[in-house]
Amino acid sequence: MAMDHDNQDSEQLRLLSIFHYIVAGMLALFSLFPVIHLAIGVGIVTGAFDGTGTGEAPPAFMGWLFIAIPLAFIAFGLTMAAFVALAGRKLTQRRGHLFCLVVAGVECCFFPFGTVLGVLTILVLTRPTVRQAFGVADSGI
Repeated sequence: MAMDHDNQDSEQLRLLSIFHYIVAGMLALFSLFPVIHLAIGVGIVTGAFDGTGTGEAPPAFMGWLFIAIPLAFIAFGLTMAAFVALAGRKLTQRRGHLFCLVVAGVECCFFPFGTVLGVLTILVLTRPTVRQAFGVADSGI
């Protein structure tokens, strides 16, 4: 019976790891969508839109907003994608139990795929047999 739980836990952790890599790729892709806004901001700051026919250039602060906000979004998205991929690796290695739990909790914010993956990861990682596989003392959770 214990062998069945070990096989089931191993298979579920392997699948969770694969899905973490997939969601990390999706997060990275979606976080690059604001590159168009970044390009527009650079165009405003460099004066590429000065000759639009109206004779009036957009204010420079708008260009800096179009640079700062997309850069922050891209940086956050790529960082989160890296953390999700790292959690997938740690799930395979059976290391970083707390790190994987924290990333799973943050993943719940990324509806719908991150939410599903985060909840399933939390459910699997809180099992006593999985905690034991990670070398975490069972605290009765």
